[in-house]
Amino acid sequence: MNIDRISSEALKLDPKSRAILAETIWESLEDPYLVSPDVTDEESISLAMKRDEEIESGTVTPLSHDELMSRLRGHED
Repeated sequence: MNIDRISSEALKLDPKSRAILAETIWESLEDPYLVSPDVTDEESISLAMKRDEEIESGTVTPLSHDELMSRLRGHED
């Protein structure tokens, strides 16, 4: 089953059931803001500065939210 079909079916649920489903899925994810204890502040700042330089120089092109979501769903445009 793909993400579009799952989403379509989930949206047919009543609001309370959708909220429970959303909470269940959310809680199953790892905390994206949890930083590995192995990464120092200096390393994090260095990586952020490197990413900024890559974007500024045009070495990489950032994705919009819509582009990211489309790619995650497997709809490469």
